[in-house]
Amino acid sequence: MIQYKNKNITIFQSPLFQTNASVIETADMVLVVDPTTLPHEIIEIRNYVSTIRKGRPIYVLFTHSDWDHILGYNGIGEVMYIGSETMMTRDDKERIIEQIKSFDDQYYLVRDYEVDYPHIDCLVSKDGQQLKIGDTIITFYTAPGHTEDGIFTIIEPIGIFLSGDYLSDIEFPYIYSSSYAYENTMTKIDNILEHHLIHLLIPGHGHPTEDCQEILKRKTDSLTYIHELRSALENEDEKRADKLLEGWQFPKIMGEYHKGNKDLIQKELKTSTY
Repeated sequence: MIQYKNKNITIFQSPLFQTNASVIETADMVLVVDPTTLPHEIIEIRNYVSTIRKGRPIYVLFTHSDWDHILGYNGIGEVMYIGSETMMTRDDKERIIEQIKSFDDQYYLVRDYEVDYPHIDCLVSKDGQQLKIGDTIITFYTAPGHTEDGIFTIIEPIGIFLSGDYLSDIEFPYIYSSSYAYENTMTKIDNILEHHLIHLLIPGHGHPTEDCQEILKRKTDSLTYIHELRSALENEDEKRADKLLEGWQFPKIMGEYHKGNKDLIQKELKTSTY
């Protein structure tokens, strides 16, 4: 599963949706990010964490509440959980759990832990909020748009940027909440790069990057997709809208997410006051 490794971080990647689960270690703590996806993959991550722990506290961070990112809840052991306050206030938690159960049922998957919606111990509610664990500083930024409850996370002094389901090199924006909020979230990238020394970006899906220019390119590509799609729909130009699908690696499934984006933005155009 290991896609990337250095002295501070090990990135485990599931072949399902190329989903990344990261294990970050500093002198002060071990942080597990979005442990996922298949039962044996969760066990591999858990066993790895137990071998490197060396008495340090373990935290699990959820970047947002999509089912494929939270299904490792209860799977790592006794830990402290970090996530957004909005994760706790959403009213469709049962729907998300049913998505996990349906996935497991479809593929006859059996887990050795109870599937449940996360209870968050450390709640993130605002930009710039910090959690200090010894000399390790974790800084958070709210990141709505993909979902309502996403967060960006910066781990210092090692310079890791955890972006959740943003800034992927294999996905255009998947917009479940708001295209306008998604744009606003993208505008935070420049501020993050200006105020934090970033050595590694880790998206929820796809490939990490150590190149800040690549981070900015992914931001620009995301904004271009949203602007072009909104403009095409405003002008009722379906051909131009669907041309945005060209070049993506998995056109069948991408077409479904693209259609979801079209439906959401069309609804926004009818009701928005922006």
